[in-house]
Amino acid sequence: MKNKENNNACVHCGADCGKEPVMWNDLHFCCNGCLTVYQLLNENKLYNYYKLEETPGIKVETTEFGNKYAFLDNEEVKQKLISFTEGSISKVRFFIPVIHCASCIWLLEHLQKLHSGVKHSFVNFTKKEVDITFDESRITLRQLVELLSSIHYIPDLSQSLSDKKDDKSYKKLLYKIGLAGFVFVNVMTYSLPAYFNGEPLSDKLQTLFNILSYILVIPVTFYSGSDYYISAFKNLVKKNISIDLPIALGIIVLFGVTTYEVMSGLGPGYSDSLSGLIFFLLVGKWFQSKTYEALSFERNYKSYFPIAVTKINKQVEESILLERIDVDDVLLIRNKELIPADCELLEGDARIDYSFVTGESTPVTKKAGDFIYAGGRQMGGIIRIKVKKEVNQSHLTKLWNQDATYHKPSDTLKTLSDRISKYFTLIVIAIGITGFTFWMLKGETHTAVFVFTAVLIVACPCALALSIPFTFGNTMRIFGRKGLYIKNTDVIEKLSHINTIVFDKTGTLTQPNQNVVGYSGETLSDSESEAVFSLTKQSTHPLSEALNQFFNNLTYRTPEHFVEVAGRGIFGKVNNMEVQIGSEEYVTGATKASAKKSSTVYVSINGQMKGHYTISNQYRNGLSEVLKTLKNQFGLYLVSGDNDAEAGNLSTYFNSQHLLFNQKPGDKAEFIKNLQSKGNTVLMTGDGLNDAGALMQSDVALTIADKAYHFSPASDAVLEAGQFHRLAAFIRFTHTSLRIVKMAFIISFCYNIVGISFAISGNLSPVVAAILMPISSVSVVAFATFVTRLAGQMRLK
Repeated sequence: MKNKENNNACVHCGADCGKEPVMWNDLHFCCNGCLTVYQLLNENKLYNYYKLEETPGIKVETTEFGNKYAFLDNEEVKQKLISFTEGSISKVRFFIPVIHCASCIWLLEHLQKLHSGVKHSFVNFTKKEVDITFDESRITLRQLVELLSSIHYIPDLSQSLSDKKDDKSYKKLLYKIGLAGFVFVNVMTYSLPAYFNGEPLSDKLQTLFNILSYILVIPVTFYSGSDYYISAFKNLVKKNISIDLPIALGIIVLFGVTTYEVMSGLGPGYSDSLSGLIFFLLVGKWFQSKTYEALSFERNYKSYFPIAVTKINKQVEESILLERIDVDDVLLIRNKELIPADCELLEGDARIDYSFVTGESTPVTKKAGDFIYAGGRQMGGIIRIKVKKEVNQSHLTKLWNQDATYHKPSDTLKTLSDRISKYFTLIVIAIGITGFTFWMLKGETHTAVFVFTAVLIVACPCALALSIPFTFGNTMRIFGRKGLYIKNTDVIEKLSHINTIVFDKTGTLTQPNQNVVGYSGETLSDSESEAVFSLTKQSTHPLSEALNQFFNNLTYRTPEHFVEVAGRGIFGKVNNMEVQIGSEEYVTGATKASAKKSSTVYVSINGQMKGHYTISNQYRNGLSEVLKTLKNQFGLYLVSGDNDAEAGNLSTYFNSQHLLFNQKPGDKAEFIKNLQSKGNTVLMTGDGLNDAGALMQSDVALTIADKAYHFSPASDAVLEAGQFHRLAAFIRFTHTSLRIVKMAFIISFCYNIVGISFAISGNLSPVVAAILMPISSVSVVAFATFVTRLAGQMRLK
């Protein structure tokens, strides 16, 4: 809370500014940092930030609703709406029928700018749904609904409570189109004599036609066009300028002038143009919605989530695809694996990390019989769960998309698009006012009104705003069908800018399921071998899996406890024996690794060193061709936690100075940080297990998924192991996508320049402008979509 009594208090943080405050617009700031933050908020029209700080819970906005949404405070109603809750973090999905354009998507996906209690929001455009993660300690479900209603995005709660969405909003749009079309035809009929009759009608008859036309156009203006006024007004109240504002202004001006002329008897007004304008705007809205639905790149990515699980089928373990899981199936979840479906814990000590869902990383302890939500991650030994709800891949993928446990810089192209779109409406209004003033000064009132309205209607930033999501979205679809699964569209541009690639070795360049295992040391008893087998079974690390397959015929014993130390090894208690497995340094305490010719895993039981397993590497198919291709375009590095036994084989593809072995997870992340400090844009390619720190540090993080489909939220993309040979082609195609976006930008700019030029010269009527506006958006979207698909067919065969 700022110190309001201190006139020398910093406007942003409330601290005393001292004798020499930093000044901007006659406002006091204690430092340049506070000034910068204030300017950012001011430029983005986020003035409510300071009000929200003083009145959390949007109390100012909710008072107007009274008790309308009081029923949402009822626990039974809340439970029907809320799909996830743990602590104060909850998730809810609303059906919002008025979602119709890119502006709606942008605003609803930036709700956190209106209230800090909203953590994430994600729009499914074709289903008109928004998924919101919010903190109930800051904003309640009722207040969240009131916030949405205050900006004219009123949730249909009756539909949100059920999975069946009816077509009420679609029918309402059709009713408005029908009314506007009926009035347009009739008003044009009244206007035909004035258009085609050489002789003017009698004054009484012409006055009658004018009045009849005006009466008919009133319901069209206030009913059919109502969404534009309401949306523009409520966004203005929130200090947000939407693309509906110029449209609303154009309609109001036409109706105002028509009212004045008809009531004063000066002329017929613009009833024909007004009814035609609204009719074609609504038809355009319908046309856009249908086109976007047909061209949709499936923003929920419902079929692209690359994950499989281990199912217990008659006491036999089998790996199955996520989509084949049924209710009541029993699944086995190992350390750091994701919970794929809402389930009940049957057996084991569950410590569930919900950071993937909520952003909070503190594990939640669960006991047998407890309910566990999909998206949690087991942080301990093996557990068994029973599936209670059908698996929803789109739910898990949307969690991946909204993951905010780490942050990477946003792409410059989208930032440019947002910056242009932000000022676009203001520039268009300014041009419209300039044109109106110019023609008024020439004494041509009729032309001035038409110019003002046509400029506001024909110019639309939708084409510009949709160029990026539809081009990159279709690139995501193409990649998904070829085995590369992208987290979100931002990753596409980031991939196009990389100049350096860093590889992990074990599980990335090597195939974890094709290894030859040997043992040297004291012979292990059957119970000791069972203990080693049971402990490695808990882990998903490639070397643990290699040992697990080596011991596959032994009996599994449930460990009394289990801990995995990233990049070093595992330890636990099995058969009353303390077992430690991992690197030489971790198990023996050696300060320097000895020279070995293969990957080596040491074993200690009850504090006594027993021996070590040697695991030979088998490299992935196509590795030679991929690395040779990449070497010509990028700086290639290898950082591995393994020894340098493979240095000779790998030096064919990597510069000897670019090979780093015996690297701990922290060393990998620090190495990438050093590369970035030298101006490199880095793609880190790892297995997603011990490389989390390096993946998070990199500009783009790519994990390789084998049959087990290990998945890491720290990754920006997941590549199926069988498609590793396409890696170079995938990166090249991102450059193609970037060029297509720039071409779409140029088309959009050219359209707006030509359209505004015709409009301001008085050669474009508002009705024609209303027809051209949606066609321009759809044409740019269609161009971006089909050119991307064509390029994909040609370049990713």
